[in-house]
Parts: sequence; structure tokens; C-alpha cells
Amino acid sequence: MKFGKRIIRLAQSIKKDSVNLPLIKQIVRSGTSVGANYREANETETKKDFLFRMRICKKETKETIYWLNIIIEANPDLDKRMQALIQEATELMRIFATIIVNSN
Repeated sequence: MKFGKRIIRLAQSIKKDSVNLPLIKQIVRSGTSVGANYREANETETKKDFLFRMRICKKETKETIYWLNIIIEANPDLDKRMQALIQEATELMRIFATIIVNSN
């Protein structure tokens, strides 16, 4: 999933200071968790486990959007770049929601 790679590149580009360091850690955790859980979902053996992983994907995507917005607050100069990631995350969240609804 390329979303996680974009999150990592973003994290590497943010200036490292006392405000940004905790934000960077959070965005890397939630942003890369989306892809990891998506892979896990595709390897599950039961529908219940698949849905559980998809719900985690959706939750982690929502959390990532939150952290992206907080990073914008701390770094207004990144706003334009962040909007593309927020849009991508929003689309992923909708995809996961559709998968969850259609899999029930």
C-alpha cells in the first residue's frame, strides 16, 4: 500500500523539534498500520477476522486524518501537501467502510 510510503516520506520531511517529534511518531504509527492491517485482512481465514481487520483499517485511517490535521496546525506551511494525503486517507476510509458494509 503506497499510502504508508507517503506517510513515511512526509514524516522524514517534517522539521524535528519538540512539538513535531511526538506528532511524527503518531502519524508513522497510524499511517503505516493501515497497510499492515490491510495485508492481514487479506490473509485471514475467517470472515469475522477479515471484518475485524477491516474495521481496524478504517479506525487507523481516521486516526491518521486526525494527526495530519494536527501536523498542519503545527506546520501551516505543509497545508497544501497535507491536503492530498487527507484526501487519499478519506478515500481509503470510504473504501474500507464499503468493504465492511458489503461483507456483512
